[in-house]
Amino acid sequence: MRAQTPHGHVHAAPFLDVDTLIGDRDIEIVICCGSGGVGKTTTSAALAVRAAEAGRRVVVLTIDPARRLAQSLGLGELDNTPRPVVGIDTTHGGSLDAMMLDMKRTFDEVVLTHSTPEKAEQILANPFYEALSSSFSGTQEYMAMERLGQLHAQAEADARAGRRGWDLIVVDTPPARSALDFLDAPEHLSSLLDGRFIRLLLAPTRGPLRLMGVGFTLVSSAMNKVLGSQIIADVQTFVRACEAIFGGFRQRAEETFARLSSSHTVFLVVATAQRDALREASYFVDRLTEEGMPLGGLVVNRVHDSTLDVSAQRAAALAEDLEGTQQLEAEALRRHADLMRVAEAESALLDRFATARPEVAQTKVPALPSDVTALDDLRQVGVLLAEKDD
Repeated sequence: MRAQTPHGHVHAAPFLDVDTLIGDRDIEIVICCGSGGVGKTTTSAALAVRAAEAGRRVVVLTIDPARRLAQSLGLGELDNTPRPVVGIDTTHGGSLDAMMLDMKRTFDEVVLTHSTPEKAEQILANPFYEALSSSFSGTQEYMAMERLGQLHAQAEADARAGRRGWDLIVVDTPPARSALDFLDAPEHLSSLLDGRFIRLLLAPTRGPLRLMGVGFTLVSSAMNKVLGSQIIADVQTFVRACEAIFGGFRQRAEETFARLSSSHTVFLVVATAQRDALREASYFVDRLTEEGMPLGGLVVNRVHDSTLDVSAQRAAALAEDLEGTQQLEAEALRRHADLMRVAEAESALLDRFATARPEVAQTKVPALPSDVTALDDLRQVGVLLAEKDD
């Protein structure tokens, strides 16, 4: 893509070389992030297929993919357990497993792993835990981080034991409304569980703070009226049972954050050539830069273009000249003019992005005539991802 600088000079944005990225054995994690509806999940799956067929042993973690994507990977459904994808070309020694995040099951596994059987039973049966693990804001993002940590730990354990485990994890992040919510979610969740409100519910009634007893009784009475005594009791029971694993939330979050900021991870920002999507992409790029995260570049999906080198204005004029005499040709030219107007608008937006952030490498994926519904479709997307724009 070419962009104008303020002085009128033309420069080319760096090319995002996807094949070099997935071929780098030092890269262990690829994170695809971006706003919803930009083809992030399809991009993740296509990258995973291309990496596997290039010789990497890949597991792709998707977040709530459409059923057609599971079918395109040859799987009837995806769940929290990595499942092998059949039909991958293993000539170069690669493999591909795919899974979908099950937020509730992942949270259950955290509880079972980091607490005693007795405490785990109390927590899993607690109504407040049921709500927290199923629908609490930020839980999905936090559990995506937890699952990533679990997958990476398993890959490291396999490597130490000499087993042929995964050497690349591709993550499709949740469709967060604000940029990189999944990076903030661990802090938000641990802050909730360590916060003043929770600690107030567990305020001591003995020892040096026993004089707070009367005041706490008044506060507790007020909260009971607003929230209900059963909710308060459920929260208190949950927190007491979970106290042993609270520290683990924060520790694992810090470990995962450190892993994501290392040279073994690459972030790819996914967008479309639309104003809102590129605005979100700009926010993602800036936030990743501020956080010191390793940014690979920008993937722009569904870009429109034409092999016919005729501008929208010229095509419209020709269509008008042919109107009434060569109707089919006139209609074809009108459709081309419409396509070129879209392409020109997209090009202007992409030029503006490149001018503002000239250091961000990019690759563009042309709009496909139909949905991605088969493994061959994902292969085609992978080819387009790796193809340099002329």
